[in-house]
Amino acid sequence: MMGDKRENGSATASSPMELGSGDGDEGGNKSSMRTAETLLRLVPVALCTLSLVVMLKSSQTNDFGSLSYSDLGAFKYLVHVNGICAGYSLLSAVFTAMPRPSTMSRAWTFFLLDQVLTYIILAAGAVSSEVVYLAYKGDDAVAWSAACGTFGGFCRKTTAAISVTFVTVLFYVVLSLLSSYKLFSKYDAPICFNGKGIEIAAFHT
Repeated sequence: MMGDKRENGSATASSPMELGSGDGDEGGNKSSMRTAETLLRLVPVALCTLSLVVMLKSSQTNDFGSLSYSDLGAFKYLVHVNGICAGYSLLSAVFTAMPRPSTMSRAWTFFLLDQVLTYIILAAGAVSSEVVYLAYKGDDAVAWSAACGTFGGFCRKTTAAISVTFVTVLFYVVLSLLSSYKLFSKYDAPICFNGKGIEIAAFHT
């Protein structure tokens, strides 16, 4: 009998420690995920800034004339988008690094903004790629002559800036998937009420 009591007592005494270690593991996992997401959001800051600087320096003057990024609307749009991308990435990294409770409004905000930025950056890269392709190949149908044979340095710089932009798109695709998971994982599976086939997706905090 006394042996049974000792066993029960030791089991009871160890249970709070087990619960405490479980909470610690959960907190450590959340901290690791927050750190990883913060780093994922900081990398586009450097990439967007690099693409922005390279594009701003894309200009060339020779015997045939001068050519600058500001002469083409697609490249100016790419510069503006990269500036927005760098600013948003920095702000979102700061907010992510702060250990705040994850609320529905915060999850929806990150989800929507990440989606918008992903499509805006992708559009800027796609439009600029088309312009560079025409600069390399030309288009006889619209009397667009190839310019990269004359302005090779300009074309190489713009190509580098666009390539960096597409790397940024890959990071934002990952961030969009992550913010989507963080948002929709808050919702429970649909449940039926009163056997009437009415399904409602509830969410949990």
